[in-house]
Amino acid sequence: MPSIVTKRGAKRYRASVTLQGITRQKMYPDTERKSLQEALVWEKEERKKLEAKLSQTNSASLAIGQWSNEYLTEAESRFVPDTFQEKKAAFARFFKDTELQREFLVQDLTVTICRNYLLKQVQARSGYAANKDRKNLGTAWRWGLDNMEGWPKGVNPFLSVKKFPEERRPRYVPSEEDFWKVFAKAEGQDKVILLTYLHLAARRAEVFRMKWSDVDFTNNKIRLWTQKREGGHMEYDWLPMTSDLRQALLSWCEERLKQTVKNKEHVFICLDKSAFCKAYYGKPFLHRQHLMEHLCKRAKVKPFGFHGIRHLTASILYQKGYSLSVIQTILRHANPNTTARYIHSLGLEETRGALEEGLKGPAQVIQFKKSNVV
Repeated sequence: MPSIVTKRGAKRYRASVTLQGITRQKMYPDTERKSLQEALVWEKEERKKLEAKLSQTNSASLAIGQWSNEYLTEAESRFVPDTFQEKKAAFARFFKDTELQREFLVQDLTVTICRNYLLKQVQARSGYAANKDRKNLGTAWRWGLDNMEGWPKGVNPFLSVKKFPEERRPRYVPSEEDFWKVFAKAEGQDKVILLTYLHLAARRAEVFRMKWSDVDFTNNKIRLWTQKREGGHMEYDWLPMTSDLRQALLSWCEERLKQTVKNKEHVFICLDKSAFCKAYYGKPFLHRQHLMEHLCKRAKVKPFGFHGIRHLTASILYQKGYSLSVIQTILRHANPNTTARYIHSLGLEETRGALEEGLKGPAQVIQFKKSNVV
């Protein structure tokens, strides 16, 4: 049924038809009876057109709009926000650059269509960016095959396109000297955070989601949870905790016990009560992108981030002569089966020895300022 809407200060009739998630709309110039009658006729005819088009879709056919909606709905609950936004953006670019309507059938999505889209990404962005879209959309296609009834059989049109050459700038890895300069400028909790990244070679989110239940002081181990594995499922690995890191975390644990903040389970939380951070007080960190910028600026070194510290750990151990297998175990770079094989064959104690000797830092006790939290 047409409705009256106000657009640009004028009231007008808007005709609208929605069928199986597909919406068609048309605006009319005013609210006169003639416009109403034309809108009613248009809705009736448009509904017939949609019904006819959808009736051509047999049980083995699905619309790409339905596919993207269902996949992204599940992806939002399974992946960390950054990963979800990456997948969402890939679909948005695909619809925009191919100019395909959302009711376009999945079964009609050809390798040629996908190749032309990816070539456009190469030209507009880069080979690396095109390959990321290829991976994300190809993964979504596999999800459809596994989860949507009536999904067409055959090749994955995205992954059937060969990868494009990539020219990627190597990630900047800070020197040990620069890391310790930055470490010297940090205070309290931030010092412990930096030491945790260095001694665990952890990814950013893995440290921020750490809970005290993941810290085993008795057996000197720390459990890191990750969603970087295939399928996006949350999995964990136990890593050895060096003596330096153990001492820092014990001191931080004692400091946290003095505070009455409600969040007792996360190791690192926002304790800043300033107006800017008030809404985040007591909650675990998500990004903290400005921390490293601030500390690097104060230390007068080239800026680097948390992931740069992960690569620094690998660099230090490699330069000290440790085998690639030990380093791979520490980084957890391989797929779950490869990682499990390395941990099983090397054992945590050999890995602990590499970390203890390779990452021994300047002997010091981290001092915490007297807490004003009540």
